[in-house]
Amino acid sequence: MFSKIIRNGVRAAPRQVRQCSGRKEVDIDAIAYGYMASQGLFAGLELGLFDVIQKSENARIADMQKTLNIAEPRLQTLLTALTAHGMLDRSSEGVYTLTPPVERYLVEGSRHYYGDYIKYQIGRQFYKRLTDLGKIMTSGEAPTYSSWFEDPAEARMYTMAQHNGSLATAKMLSKKLDLSNVGKFLDVGGGSGAFSIVMARNNPNLNATVLELPEVAETGRSIVAEEKPEVASRIEYRSGTALVEWPVDDGKHDVVLMSYLSGSVPASLIRPLYEQAYKALVPGGRLIVHDFMVDDTLDGPPIAALWALQHVAVNAEGLGLCPANVTSHMKDAGFESVDSSFEMIGGLTKVVVATKA
Repeated sequence: MFSKIIRNGVRAAPRQVRQCSGRKEVDIDAIAYGYMASQGLFAGLELGLFDVIQKSENARIADMQKTLNIAEPRLQTLLTALTAHGMLDRSSEGVYTLTPPVERYLVEGSRHYYGDYIKYQIGRQFYKRLTDLGKIMTSGEAPTYSSWFEDPAEARMYTMAQHNGSLATAKMLSKKLDLSNVGKFLDVGGGSGAFSIVMARNNPNLNATVLELPEVAETGRSIVAEEKPEVASRIEYRSGTALVEWPVDDGKHDVVLMSYLSGSVPASLIRPLYEQAYKALVPGGRLIVHDFMVDDTLDGPPIAALWALQHVAVNAEGLGLCPANVTSHMKDAGFESVDSSFEMIGGLTKVVVATKA
C-alpha cells in the first residue's frame, strides 16, 4: 500500500506503509508532531485558558484576549490548534466551549481535576528531560530520582502535582482489595502520603508509616497535617531512601505498598526492595506493587509503554515492568504465593499482589 502526501504545495515521494494484520496502521506524522499538541495543552493550562472559557458565558477571542493579555494572532493560533485536537469546540459565531473531557479533567475546581499533574510534572519536569533520550540510550547516563529530588523546589513541585491523581488511584485500590483488617501499613516511596491518607480515612484501626526521601517527606508531612486529627495522627513519615536498610521493624506490617517505585529504581535493586518488604511483613502479610506496566506480550498498551520509555530519562538502569517480571522478582525475594495481578488505571498501570507464607 502506498500513500501520497501534499506538503507545502509539493507532492511528497510515495512512502510504503506496511499493513500489520489486526493492528491499526501507524500514523508516523501524528507521532512525530505529537509534541506540538502536548505543548499546546501545556500552554492552555499554564495560561489558565480552560478556566477562562469555563467561566465565560460567551467566550469569544476578543474577551479572552483582554482577560489573558495575549495578542490576538497568537491566541487565535493556540485556540485553533486546541480546537483541531478536540479540546475545544467553536461555533459558527466564534464562541468557544470546552469539550467534555477538558471540562471534566482540566478545569480547576472540578472534582476530577488533574491539570496540575499535567502542567507541572509532565509539562515542566519530565518533558524537557526526554530531549536527551537518544544520548541516554547509548550512554546509559541519566539523573536519578534521588539526585533530582535533592532540589527541594523540584521535590515539592513533583509531590504536589502527583497528589490529586494518587488520591483517586488510592480510592480505586481500596475498592479492588479488601484492606479492612490491616493494622500496620507501610507505604514505601509514598510521596504525598495519598495512599496512606485514603487507607487511614477508610480504616480507623490502621496506622501508616510512609518511607520517603527527606525533601519529599517534608512536603508530605505538610499535606498530611491538613487532614482531620484522627487521620493525621495515624500517619507517620520516616525520612530515608528505600534503597538501603529500612528504618522500620521487621515482621510487624500487614501490608507493604510500593506505588510507582519499582519502575523508578535500577533493575538490580528491585529484588532487594522486595526482600526488604518480605522482612517487614508479618506471616500472611501482603506486598502490593502498583506501577506503570505493559502487558506480558510486550506490545502495549501504548501509554504504559511510553511511561516506561520516559523513565529511561530519569532511571537509565531501570526495568520496563510487566506482571511477569514483577512476579519473577517477588518469587526470587521469597514470596511463594503471588495471588493476583489486575489493571488499575486503564491502559496505564497494573497491580501485582504477593503474600508472605
